[in-house]
Amino acid sequence: MCTLEKRGEIFFLTLIGDDEHRLNPDLIASLRSALRQAREQSTPGSALVTIARGKFFSNGFDLAWAQKAGSTAVATDRLLHMVDLFKPAVADMISLPMPTIAAVTGHAAAAGMMLAMSHDYVLMRRNRSVLYMSELDIGMTFPDYFTALMRSKIGSPAARRDVMLKASKVRAPEAVAMGIVDSAHDNGEAAMEAAVRLAEDLAKRKWDGEVYAEIRKAMYPELCGVLGLASKTLVNDFGELSKNWKGK
Repeated sequence: MCTLEKRGEIFFLTLIGDDEHRLNPDLIASLRSALRQAREQSTPGSALVTIARGKFFSNGFDLAWAQKAGSTAVATDRLLHMVDLFKPAVADMISLPMPTIAAVTGHAAAAGMMLAMSHDYVLMRRNRSVLYMSELDIGMTFPDYFTALMRSKIGSPAARRDVMLKASKVRAPEAVAMGIVDSAHDNGEAAMEAAVRLAEDLAKRKWDGEVYAEIRKAMYPELCGVLGLASKTLVNDFGELSKNWKGK
């Protein structure tokens, strides 16, 4: 499960427990509930930091839960059900009206890597953590929104090839060089501290969250099309707009 705590302007979304944080229907529902709460409580200057306890940031969909169904057909249905449930959670992240930062202090695989990459910024522990899209190794194609997310967030075709067609296990220094991760840190505590500093710096800007979310959506038209997120044009109050411009 996950919890949401607000300290000042910053929301902390925490995947609790020392397990693998496998994304099953219960965890996905908990995640969406926390994001809904953050959206409802957001104000200009809000920011979100996502962290996870234990060895894993998230090890992807809960395949064990799917396999408990017994038959292969029902297990497949359960897996596809999780794929469908997670899609609006990604949409929630992409449309959240505030900057978002993932502090990846453990392994992030498959849907877990997609959860991390749904944030605006990804900070990663230098050791004891990898990013890994395991679908090729386990014999599964990518859901359409996974592909759109990777095409939107990984700018280098060579980096996308290594992630998607080589199933590379990417450590933090490589991830920074590939443009997947923003910075690498010596340990989990350092990554967390850097994420909080970044959130505090962004919060000081006091941006209008709805405007921020619309600009984010406009950056990723392919992804938003797959997620069913429509864009709209917003113009702030002209008096405030003029004041902010003169202040520059």
